[in-house]
Amino acid sequence: MADTATAPEPASTAPAPAPATAPAPVSRRLPVHKTYKLYLGGAFPRSESGRSIPVTSSDGAHLANAALASRKDARDAVVAARSAFGPWAARSAQLRGQILYRIAEMMEGRRAHFVQETVDAQGIDEAPAQDLVSAAIDRWVYYAGWTDKIAQVLGGGNPVSGPYENNSSPEPTGVVAVLAPQDSPLLGLVSVLAPVIAAGNTAVVVASERAPLPAVTLAEALATSDLPGGVVNILTGRTAELAPTLAAHADVNALDLAGAGDLATQLETAAAATLTRVLRPEPFPDWHALPGLARITPFLETKTVWQTVGR
Repeated sequence: MADTATAPEPASTAPAPAPATAPAPVSRRLPVHKTYKLYLGGAFPRSESGRSIPVTSSDGAHLANAALASRKDARDAVVAARSAFGPWAARSAQLRGQILYRIAEMMEGRRAHFVQETVDAQGIDEAPAQDLVSAAIDRWVYYAGWTDKIAQVLGGGNPVSGPYENNSSPEPTGVVAVLAPQDSPLLGLVSVLAPVIAAGNTAVVVASERAPLPAVTLAEALATSDLPGGVVNILTGRTAELAPTLAAHADVNALDLAGAGDLATQLETAAAATLTRVLRPEPFPDWHALPGLARITPFLETKTVWQTVGR
């Protein structure tokens, strides 16, 4: 009888057991919170005192750390602003407008960051935060359009009796210390800062004490735009510590008290000693409203030239 071959058993298709692995370790890493610096002369130095303060959201969550500026930092900011004033005022109005428009472009590129910081700072939903950020970006465009129209609106020829030609033209005041609004850390800040530099002035800004992060993020946008260093200088810290130094500083030409609060009268008195002009706005302005020239004219001076003409 012939041998019969038996068919081989089919190979098993069951997957091989996976090698035993150790369980993933539980992460105990703590996040590294950013410490924001000051913005002086186009650079980002630490406070000369080495101090910093925690920044929290509207519900108390820790967000980051910010430099706690000192009176020495405020004086350094004035020096930087004074050094930048001559070249900035000498630039053509058209060029200043282009630079302000570039700032709007840089903010548009960081829109999501500004929206989140506005949500954290003001404790609002994303939709109204989007509206505030859009308004802040549009405010730069608005004042960019004003730069080359200021002289036409506020200047001109004056009729005189005699063989003379008389012309008046607006000129920037100089260094303006701006106390940013406490309750509107982005839109309010842009609304008081943009007209100052649109007119050819330079600025020293004390950011909102309670919510400084939108201001320092704006500083990062300014640093990556075409704005020359020193035109805008941003301090974070305690308004009550920094504002009196700026109000009494002999090299500060004007003072905007938008965020002064209860300090306003004291600061006006200090500013009077050096004949510093002061803008003390209404207590609760509507930052969405377009002010026109109302925030430009307080920081302008009028130069009038007389010239003899032949008959």
